[in-house]
Amino acid sequence: MAVAEAKSVAPARRRRKSFVERTIIGLAEAMEQSLYAEELAQADGMLQRIDPRVKVVGMLALLAAAALSRNISVILGLFAGALLLARMSQVPLRTLVSRVWAPALLFTGMLALPAIFITPGQPMARLPILGWTITAQGVSGATYLITRVETAATFSLLLILCTPWAHVLKALRVLQVPVVGVVILGMTYRYIFLMLQIARDMFESRQSRMVGRLAGSDQRRLAGASVGVLLSKSFQLSNDIYMAMQSRGFRGEVYTLDEFVMRRGDWLALAGFTLVAGAALWLGRL
Repeated sequence: MAVAEAKSVAPARRRRKSFVERTIIGLAEAMEQSLYAEELAQADGMLQRIDPRVKVVGMLALLAAAALSRNISVILGLFAGALLLARMSQVPLRTLVSRVWAPALLFTGMLALPAIFITPGQPMARLPILGWTITAQGVSGATYLITRVETAATFSLLLILCTPWAHVLKALRVLQVPVVGVVILGMTYRYIFLMLQIARDMFESRQSRMVGRLAGSDQRRLAGASVGVLLSKSFQLSNDIYMAMQSRGFRGEVYTLDEFVMRRGDWLALAGFTLVAGAALWLGRL
C-alpha cells in the first residue's frame, strides 16, 4: 500500500511547470535581481563611496584600455584589478560568475571558436575525426577576444551594481550625453518594472482561475493575448505619463535631489583610474 502511494506521489512531484507558472517565476526573479542590485549599490564598499561621475569616467577609461590593449598580460592585469575592485566593493564572486563570466564566455566562445580553425598560421593540433587544423594564431586571437570581453563586462557590471541607476544617468551628463537619451533611459528603467508588475499580476490572476494544465494551443493563445494587452497598456501609460509631465512643467531636462560633490577621495580615485588606464594603454601598445 505504501509503495503504491509513493509511486502515485512521485509523478506529481516531477510535474512540469506550466507556461503561466514559469512566466510568474521568471518575472519574480527579474524583480528580485533588480532589488539585489539596488541593495548592493547602497553597501559600504570602495566603489560605492566614490562619486558617480568619477566611476563613469574611470570605468570607461579602463574599458577603452582593455579594448585597445594588444598585450595579453596587460588585459589579464586589468582583469585582476577588476576582481580586486569587486572584492573591495563587497560584490560576491558568484554574482560575477552568473551574470557576467558564464554568459560572456558562452556568447564570445561561440564567436571565437571558428577563428581557431579558419585563421591561417602555424598548426598546433588537428581534430581527430573532422581533421580541422587548430592554428596558434587562431588560438591567440580567440584568447584576446575572450579576455577583452570578460574584462570589459566585469568593469561594466561593477559600475552598474555599485551605483544607483539614477546616479549613473545623471553622471552621463558630464560626458555631454544628450538629455533626450538620458531621459529615455531613465523612464525605461523606471517603468519597465511597473510593466513587469502588471504582467505578474495578469498571470497570477490567470493562475488563480486555472484548473489543470493548458494545452499547447491554449498556452500560445494566452501568450499572444498577454503580449497584446501589455503593448496596449504601455502605449496608454506612455501617453498618460507624458501629459502628466507636461502639466508639471517638464521641458526636456530632468532634475534630481541628489547633488554630486567632489571630495578628496574622489579626486584621488579619479587620479588612480587615470594612471591605471594610461599605463595600460601605454604598456598595451608595446
